[in-house]
Amino acid sequence: MLVNLPSTPDYFSIGVRHGHLYGSLINILIFTAPQILVGVGLTLVIATSGIDLSVGAVVAIAGTAACWWVVHASDQNAATTALAAAGIGLAAGLACGAWNGFFVARMGVQPIVATLTLMVAGRGVAQLIGNGQIITVNSSSYALIGGWWGPLPSGILIAAAVVVLTILLTRRTALGMLIEAVGGNAEAARLAGVRATRIKMTAYIFCGFCAAAAGLLLTSNTSSADANNSGLWYELYGILAVVLGGTSLAGGRFHIGGTVLGALVIGTLNNTLFALGVPSQSNLVFEGGVVIVVCLLGSPKFRTKVLNLRPGRRLPVPAAPTTEA
Repeated sequence: MLVNLPSTPDYFSIGVRHGHLYGSLINILIFTAPQILVGVGLTLVIATSGIDLSVGAVVAIAGTAACWWVVHASDQNAATTALAAAGIGLAAGLACGAWNGFFVARMGVQPIVATLTLMVAGRGVAQLIGNGQIITVNSSSYALIGGWWGPLPSGILIAAAVVVLTILLTRRTALGMLIEAVGGNAEAARLAGVRATRIKMTAYIFCGFCAAAAGLLLTSNTSSADANNSGLWYELYGILAVVLGGTSLAGGRFHIGGTVLGALVIGTLNNTLFALGVPSQSNLVFEGGVVIVVCLLGSPKFRTKVLNLRPGRRLPVPAAPTTEA
């Protein structure tokens, strides 16, 4: 933001035009709303010591399925058409989450293998639904999902609602504690009476739901569904947001609020690179660099080496064990 300020003096200003809020900060929130949804779902999965690489494909499946329904409806502008399309998209996301959860929690397949399979096959499923073409819809009711509700973009309100509900469910109930217990040590949690399989299933199903909601936002905002590019690299953005937010990839404690801040950092980074005239194809290079830095900062061995380089600061070396005669 500070980098953008000299080139754009009104960067922090928010105005009202035609009854809608507008400005650079509003644009960042609109851009990051789908990523926040994906990041929130991934936070719970990663907290269980898992991973979901299929969120981008689920975004494409849900959005394409919803748009396919709208196009083939007798009245595209009917409110029931938009509601049915949203229901179909969310149901597709729940089914994908249940698929991942079944293989990871029930069958014991490694999370990266199970979700990588859906990452590849799911993109093909989305292309089959759209028949390999970009689906364009002309529905005013469906456009409301990713449009404006009063002065605020609907995407911001939907993302905020999901974040608040997730925080309430994980901090005001035992769900959050159970997720952290499973992520810390699944076997110990099971022996303590925690249904680890059910907790993991719940996390993956919720992640699929969040990815589907992101797909609905993206397609309704553009009134089209591109199975090839919708949700592309969202697994990278989601995981990066989770890690930036302070959740360890090893599982255990998680931070929903931190994930939201991480997604906003990514959105601000993309906005800054665009303002500086950096080609869009180079964004992934910078984002990859951020991933490397974050991973290094999260490495205990790296932090130990950095602390030892500071003058006058040496970490104590544990004494060698002694053998008594």
